[in-house]
Amino acid sequence: MSVKPLGIKDLPPALPLRKLVGPSFIILGLGLGSGELILWPYLSSHYGLGIIWGAVLGITFQFFMNMEIERYALVHGESVFVGFARKLKWLPLWFLLSTFLPWIWPGIVASSAKLLGTLGGVENTSNLSIIFLIVMGLILTIGPVLYKTVENLQKILISVGVPSVFILSIILARQEHWAALTSGIFGKGDGYFLLPVGLPIASFLAALAYAGAGGNLNLAQSYYVKEKGYGMGKYAGRITSLLTGKVESMSLSGSKFEPTPANVAVFRQWWKNVNIEHFLVFWLTGSITILLLALLAYVTTFGTGQTTGDINFMLAEADQISSRLFPFAGTFFLLVAGLTLFGTQLTVFDATSRILSENLILAFPSRLTEQKLPKIYYIVLWVQILFGVGIFLSGFTQPLQLLTTAAVLNAFAMFVHVGLTLWMNKTMLDTAVRPSRFRTVAMLSAFLFYGGFSLYVLLDIFMK
Repeated sequence: MSVKPLGIKDLPPALPLRKLVGPSFIILGLGLGSGELILWPYLSSHYGLGIIWGAVLGITFQFFMNMEIERYALVHGESVFVGFARKLKWLPLWFLLSTFLPWIWPGIVASSAKLLGTLGGVENTSNLSIIFLIVMGLILTIGPVLYKTVENLQKILISVGVPSVFILSIILARQEHWAALTSGIFGKGDGYFLLPVGLPIASFLAALAYAGAGGNLNLAQSYYVKEKGYGMGKYAGRITSLLTGKVESMSLSGSKFEPTPANVAVFRQWWKNVNIEHFLVFWLTGSITILLLALLAYVTTFGTGQTTGDINFMLAEADQISSRLFPFAGTFFLLVAGLTLFGTQLTVFDATSRILSENLILAFPSRLTEQKLPKIYYIVLWVQILFGVGIFLSGFTQPLQLLTTAAVLNAFAMFVHVGLTLWMNKTMLDTAVRPSRFRTVAMLSAFLFYGGFSLYVLLDIFMK
C-alpha cells in the first residue's frame, strides 16, 4: 500500500468553542452561492414554498455527513481521501473523476457575472466571467496561507449577506407569507403535498444536493478541520502560497491516539465542541438563510408572471425589492448576491483543487510525492480556471442549466461518499470513537435518499 501507516501521538487538549469557529464558514460558503441563492429561491418562485421541506432535509443530512467527515479527520489527523485509499487503492481515481466532471462547469461564476454585470451595464457577461475566473486564481495564488485566505473571505461575505437577507425578508414578508413558509417546512404547499405537479425531479434533486456544499465538496471539510488544527490535525502541515507563503512540512498520512479512558474523554470534549460549532454555523445559519432567501423570492416573484427559466428571476426579484422599498435596496441585493456567488466559486476552486491534487498523489504515488502537494494544487487550480475560460469562449450562456446539470452529478457523488464514509468510520476507527447508532441511522438514511433519487433521475432520463 502506498499510504504510510498511521503514527501514534498524543491527542491534544480540546480547544474552547470560540477558537473552533472557522471551517464551518467555509463549508457554508460553498452552499450559499448555489442552493441557497439560486436553486431553492428559483423553485420557490415557480412552485411556492411547499417544496422548502426538501431544503431543511437536505441541510440536515449534510450536517450529519459533515460531522462524520470531521470525525475521521479529528481522530486520524488526515483527510478522508487518505482513509479511503487505505481501504481501496483505486478509490482516488473515482474521486478524481467525480470531482472534476461535476465541478468543471462554471455556472456559479457565470451567475455572479450576470448579476454584477447587470449593475455595471455590461451586456457581454461572458468576458466578465473570464475576468472573474482570473481574479479568483490570483487571490488563491497570492494569499500566504491558503486556509486563512478562504476562511476570512467567507466570514466577511456571510456576516454581510445573511443579515441583509434577514432584514429584507422581515420588511417585505407579510403574515400570510410566513404562514406559507411554516407550512412548506412540513411539506404543505398551495394545492399539493411534498411535490407539486410539473416539478422536474432532476431540478429538485439538484437543489437537494446543493442544500449545503454538495457533491464531493463536503469531503473537503476534512482538509479545513485538519488545517485549523482540530484534534490530531494539529500535527498536519498546511498549503501555503508558492509566491508569498512560508513553506510548511506536509504529510498526507496522519496519526492516531491510543484509545485510553483519558484520551477518549478528551475526544468526547472535542466532539461536543465541534458539533456545537457546526450546528450553529452550518446547520442553523444555513437553514435560516435558505428559508429566508426562498421566502424573499416567493414574496417578490411568485404569481407575478415575472418568473423566468434562467438566472433572470433574480433580476426580477431585485426589481420588485426596489419598487416596494427604494431603488438602492434592489441594487444592494444584487451586489450582495453577486459577491456571494463570487466567493462561492472561489471557495469551490479551493476545495476541488485540494481534492484533485491530493487524489492525484494517492493515485500515482510512484510519480508524485506529497511534498509536491502545494505545486500540484496550484497547477490543478489554473488548469480548472483555463477550462472555465474555454467554456465561456465556446459560447456558454445559461448559468442555471449548467448548475442543475452539475448538481445532479453531485447528488450521485454524495450517494457514493456517504456510504464510503460510514463504512470507513465503522471499520477503521477504534470502537470507542466510532459513530453511534443514531448517527449510523442518519447516514444510512442519507445514503438511501440520495441513492434513490439518483436512480429515479437516471431511469427517467433513459426511459424518455
